[in-house]
Amino acid sequence: MTSHLFPARLFPASVGLLLALPGIVRPVVAADPVPAAPALVVVITIDQFRGDYLDRFRAHFVPGGFRLLLEQGANFTDCRYRHAVTKTAAGHAVVLTGVHANQHGIINNAWVDRATMKRVNCVEDDTVRLLGRAEEKGGARPPAALAPKGASPWRLLATTVGDELKIARGGRSKVIGLSSKDRSAILLAGKLADAAYWMDKGRLVTSTHYMKELPAWVRAFNDADRVDAFFGRTWDRLLPAATYEALVGPDDAPGEAAEFGMGRTFPKGVNGGADKITPAFYDAFENSPFKSEVLADFARAVVENENLGGRGVTDVLCLSFSVNDTVGHSYGPDSHEVMDITLRSDRLLADFLKFLDARVGLKNCTIIFTADHGVAPLPERVQGLNPGVSAGRVDNVRLLKTCESALDRAFGPAGEGRRWLVVDESSLLFQRDVLEEKGVVQAAAEKIVREALLTIDFVAAAYTRTEMEEGRLTGEYAEATRLSFHAARSGDLYYQMKPYWVDRKTGTNHGTPYTYDVQVPLVWYGAGVKSGTYAQRVGVDDIAPTLARLLGLPAPPLSQGRSLF
Repeated sequence: MTSHLFPARLFPASVGLLLALPGIVRPVVAADPVPAAPALVVVITIDQFRGDYLDRFRAHFVPGGFRLLLEQGANFTDCRYRHAVTKTAAGHAVVLTGVHANQHGIINNAWVDRATMKRVNCVEDDTVRLLGRAEEKGGARPPAALAPKGASPWRLLATTVGDELKIARGGRSKVIGLSSKDRSAILLAGKLADAAYWMDKGRLVTSTHYMKELPAWVRAFNDADRVDAFFGRTWDRLLPAATYEALVGPDDAPGEAAEFGMGRTFPKGVNGGADKITPAFYDAFENSPFKSEVLADFARAVVENENLGGRGVTDVLCLSFSVNDTVGHSYGPDSHEVMDITLRSDRLLADFLKFLDARVGLKNCTIIFTADHGVAPLPERVQGLNPGVSAGRVDNVRLLKTCESALDRAFGPAGEGRRWLVVDESSLLFQRDVLEEKGVVQAAAEKIVREALLTIDFVAAAYTRTEMEEGRLTGEYAEATRLSFHAARSGDLYYQMKPYWVDRKTGTNHGTPYTYDVQVPLVWYGAGVKSGTYAQRVGVDDIAPTLARLLGLPAPPLSQGRSLF
């Protein structure tokens, strides 16, 4: 059975056939010939920006930011991810590859490696080292033995539009990724990028995968201590409190987190609870909108110092703002904090677009705006509005105990101090040595665990590795699960929580195939784009082939989406 959220699709890109399949209608935005390539493509993602935010907060946007994109761009109002595990890395990896985790291999931000049973980060790379950390101030480097592990796209198994552009233009085009998070910058930029920069303790860093040393201008940017200048600043609302209350309710709501010394209400001091700069200050800074201001300043510095859009060939800048995700996790989508950081993001975007217009000319740019995932409402809010709705917080201890007990009853105890299973977010992995010692066939153990999972009140569906490998998935979330499953990297069982169930003790989370997680904005603006509002359902995987066609490039070879115009 095909999910109503994610209908099956075939994309024979080689013949350019536009198929109309159940549940999804492909818009033809323009029938004009492909225009001249833009000087600069800017791909902007905001981490954890739900699809409804543009409409919900639109009345309070300023001219030149989101309003400019919405009024003069192509706004696809029903854009969705088709995969189940809607996490930051998995989403960013889709945007410019046009494929999902079953192809690009980035199944989550981190996962338990099946060979070592140790958790691995999606971009961590111990063959390279970081450049630009605080201990390297002034250009000094720590001894190689003490240098922290670097990061690179080596685990990304698909190529991006940026990679195709580098190949087609003989390396002359520049492709650069920027973000607060390493995974966001790296996975957007691709395997052949000139650089990816991300933030580490208030500094912009990269790795030796991209260069031997930081450019002098990046070192100068870091040495200016821009982040430290925010110590002691106060984060307060841009607009009167009553404006926020009218849209999202009270400032202090049950279930909100109170982390980083920020508290649950406005105003918020950004000092880490101390009268001098300590590591706690950087934690507080990470949960404030000021982090995005520093990243936007760096984006301007990148455009200027790399002369992006001014070199007679198309360049690509990938810019991902991550602090919205941190704030959203803590306070939820119906909070004063999320509303305020959304309004601040709008004003930040307006300033950046004004800069691009003066530097490159917006008529020479193509801007793409989207997000990597949405987020669930706080379960306490859902219950407060309707106590009869199933909502709550996942008890992973109970989940594991339920599954372990079922295996013990079926096959006998795993052994003193030992367990059958390892929990890896919404996946479970078998301890294969225990299966071998007990003489248990994994497929039989999978069935036991699957049945146990389905007895838990917050579990909506469960799928086994055997079912996923053999393509025997059924049910509402089968297709979404298939797209998130990579045989070499995924776990042995995947369980889908019911709507409004969150696996955090406070705050909220994302990572499901439900509308609040999968529906994100998609707005195109500028060169090669015909303005309008398009209500047909489209996918984030359509961005890559659409951009490739606009640039006169072949789509990334594994791309599964299709061109929107």
